[in-house]
Amino acid sequence: MEIFRNSRFRLTLVYSSIMCIFLILLIFVVRFTVDWSMSSEQAHELSDAADGVAEAQAYHIQHPNAVIDENRYYRNTNDRLFFYIFDEWGQLVDFVRASFKVEPFILEWMNPEKIPNGEIKTFRHPTESGQMRSIMMISKKIRIADIEQTIYVGKDVTAINSGLQKATYALVVLGLLALIIATVIGYVMAGRAIVPMKEAYEKQKQFAADASHELRTPLAVVMASADLLLADKSIQNPLLREVLEDLKSEVKKMSKLVSDLLMVARSDNNALKVKIQKLDLGKLLEQNIRMMTPLAEKKNIALIGVDLKKVTIQGDEQKIKQLILILVDNAIKYTNSGGEVLVTLENFDEDRVIFSVKDSGIGIAQEDQERIFERFYRVDKARSREMGGNGLGLSIAMEILRLHEGKISVNSELGAGTKFTVELKTKLEKF
Repeated sequence: MEIFRNSRFRLTLVYSSIMCIFLILLIFVVRFTVDWSMSSEQAHELSDAADGVAEAQAYHIQHPNAVIDENRYYRNTNDRLFFYIFDEWGQLVDFVRASFKVEPFILEWMNPEKIPNGEIKTFRHPTESGQMRSIMMISKKIRIADIEQTIYVGKDVTAINSGLQKATYALVVLGLLALIIATVIGYVMAGRAIVPMKEAYEKQKQFAADASHELRTPLAVVMASADLLLADKSIQNPLLREVLEDLKSEVKKMSKLVSDLLMVARSDNNALKVKIQKLDLGKLLEQNIRMMTPLAEKKNIALIGVDLKKVTIQGDEQKIKQLILILVDNAIKYTNSGGEVLVTLENFDEDRVIFSVKDSGIGIAQEDQERIFERFYRVDKARSREMGGNGLGLSIAMEILRLHEGKISVNSELGAGTKFTVELKTKLEKF
């Protein structure tokens, strides 16, 4: 059924959304953690290398003729480490060159404004081939006696960042794959979770259909008995006749409720049969107005037909009559004395016809308009009970329109009345 199919999709959507949020957070946390750990490790290595170069350079200044094993203090360029030493006048004193591809770029950044003393900075620069290079650098000042020098130590971390980016892409792909698998599992699990509810619902539908069918006969007997007693002239007691009239009225309400329940049960089981034939919609609207006029006059309500021309449509005559009756009956029921109800044939062409039922009654609040077509939903339960409503009329109207491939809309304001607009096809494609 549609309700269970929609519920299954909604459950799957909720489950998938939760999994999607979880995976996004997981990928973000993993990416941040790996980036932080790798960056901090590279920064620590760079800082150690700068300390080693500074120690070696200080020793060289103090012992200019000594031979220094530079590998004891820093890694060579094969490990992408490099350094440049400048004196206080900006002259290059010593260096281990960076790659020729990045050297012009890093020389531009070797000044105290861009890399303050002791701070580690990461710079990115595109090469001629379009590849983005990432360089991590640190500056360190040394002062021995009157000699002051600035050391810039750096490392090309492009390969590391590229590997991290690829790992992120892999995580995203794995996350999407996991999300797809989780969605499939969620759909299967949602289907299994709905099975008991569906079975219970099927039993409830069958019970409603059976009960409604079985109740029709005793109600008919009670109605016939009440009519028979009222026709008996020997019963003259006013109180007793009033009780019989009340009994007959309540039996009518019960009969209508049973009929509505039976129709709802049949629609759920797809057992509603329609007999499609050519109908004059204008004539059906006029017949309904004539039939409902006494009820409207009893409440001092003007029931008026507007532009009820002859329009031929295809449909089930009894169900179209029931549709019109539901709308007109509701309009009269919720219109106060002195008001009016307009039944209008608004528009028609070769493909469709539109008619409306507009009242000047109490109106429907905006928050209730989306739910009035639900079964047993009543805007004002106390008032609906007083007026004999059971909350099934509009849901039955919606079912009739579904069978006829039609549409219905409502436009209403509290205290300003309600207008129901119905659109029907003149020809039904499935018949």
